[in-house]
Amino acid sequence: MDKIILNEFPSTRYQGSKRKLLPWIYSVIKELKFETVLDGFGGTGSVSYLFKKMNKVVTFNDKLFFNHIIGKAIIENNDIKLNEDDIIRLMMHLEGVKYYSFIQINFKDIYYLQEENRWLDMVCSNIFQMNHYQPVTLQYKKSLAYYSLFQSCIIKRPFNLFHRKNLYLRTSEVERNFGNKTTWDRSFNDYFVKFAEEANSLVINTNKNCVSLNESVFNIDAYGYDLVYLDPPYLRKDGSNESSNYFKCYHFLEGLSRYQEWENLIDYDSVNHRLKPVEVSREFLLKNIYETYEKLITRFQSSVIVLSYKNGGVPSIDYLVDLVRKVKGNAYTVSMHYKYALNHQNGDANKNCEVLIIGI
Repeated sequence: MDKIILNEFPSTRYQGSKRKLLPWIYSVIKELKFETVLDGFGGTGSVSYLFKKMNKVVTFNDKLFFNHIIGKAIIENNDIKLNEDDIIRLMMHLEGVKYYSFIQINFKDIYYLQEENRWLDMVCSNIFQMNHYQPVTLQYKKSLAYYSLFQSCIIKRPFNLFHRKNLYLRTSEVERNFGNKTTWDRSFNDYFVKFAEEANSLVINTNKNCVSLNESVFNIDAYGYDLVYLDPPYLRKDGSNESSNYFKCYHFLEGLSRYQEWENLIDYDSVNHRLKPVEVSREFLLKNIYETYEKLITRFQSSVIVLSYKNGGVPSIDYLVDLVRKVKGNAYTVSMHYKYALNHQNGDANKNCEVLIIGI
């Protein structure tokens, strides 16, 4: 692969996605020698997909189940696609399918209009009761359907997040200086078809055995990877990390992916019906963060380590470079200034700098 064409990559709006940075990341990692790679905090798969297009043996991992499903759809899956009949059937009431009203009952006036909640209940019911394929084929058909559903849900949300109960931002007749009401109000049907077509376009066969895991990175076998790419949750110096607390920001997608058990997972005392707190990111609390990074880097010391980071976080870049150098023997950094939408620090290169810390 000589050039990165971003249109060939997932068009995710995931907070912290590295999609726009892929040409830069590629320019750095293509100089490294590796065939097998672990993406320990895979998110929605942009970097893992880059590795796959580089014809590497990729192990995608993410602790959130909905991200694991995305990994199955576009990283593990080599050749299964949704056909036109699949897409149509997923968006209609079918004979023999039992339909549920869970989202309509529990998320009224929180994220979507009630007719949209009915649509979500219908499609979720259709996906988990989809059964007219052999099991191996079926798991990838379902993962592609979920990919399409997740992307459709994100694009219709103000800020592309589920961190607040804020449907009023869509429905209020007020002047807006952010967002796009036309985008928010476009139908779920339109988006589902659009993202199903995108999902199909992302399915490529490299003849390599790529897999998607749903584990804590600390439970994955530390050996067998030439390179380990790490993009952990980011902590600011003040200890806040709501925008990188993916469990809080994307709990609704996690619920969709676990639709049959969602009822038992919700914290009904929360205003926006988040999921009950779990120890998804306990290691990345401020009080544990130094110990966590030492444990993380030491665990994968037999591999080339590429740690993705940003200026202004805890621990500091200097600390992490010293840590990687201590564990690996040699470490260096490659950095670039990067602009985020709606970020008032864009003009300060010191505060908004993407960094790759590489240990070899």
